[in-house]
Amino acid sequence: MIGSLRGELVERVGGDAAADLVVDVGGVGYRVLVGNRCASGLGALGATVALAIHTHVREGAITLYGFTEPAERRAFELLIGAHGIGPALALAILGAYSPVELARLVAAEDLDRLALVPGVGRKTAARLVIELGQRVDELAGEGADTRAVGAGVAGGGLLPTTGVRGEVAEALGALGYGPEEVRGALARVADEGSAETQLRAALRELAPARR
Repeated sequence: MIGSLRGELVERVGGDAAADLVVDVGGVGYRVLVGNRCASGLGALGATVALAIHTHVREGAITLYGFTEPAERRAFELLIGAHGIGPALALAILGAYSPVELARLVAAEDLDRLALVPGVGRKTAARLVIELGQRVDELAGEGADTRAVGAGVAGGGLLPTTGVRGEVAEALGALGYGPEEVRGALARVADEGSAETQLRAALRELAPARR
């Protein structure tokens, strides 16, 4: 498993949301995909670059994703662990927002700005808020100003992510309901019974608002 690379940048091909690099390390050229924001700070061909690497293994293919610092790599790994977020979309998100900016948007439940990233609609943005809402400190990275990161949730509170309530919140998010709708519905539903029972009750609460 490759965790980092340091070598000479010998090839670079840009794309809409990512760049394809070849980094020569001791005579071996490693092909690495990076977000455009990362690529823009690497310098010209021939420059020495140092990248934190996520090695992605899937269906017999091994792909290296590169980042300027470990915090970006960790944010990438959290993103691809969220439902419906693949590596390409995670790179696009980190191409638009730094880990700290992304954490602030998630904490503030700012679906509008999250949905500005091509490929991220409001439904996907809502899922990110639900799944990553209690991991904003980890998303922002070590040493980030966690008070600023958490400021956006001061009024409404975080959605539950564990237990029966967490299952219900995740199911509602997957059905396209936003964090405010989910929070309001859960506030009106008794915290008792199975996830299926609470989900049905929450949907009854939400139905009038969608008519």
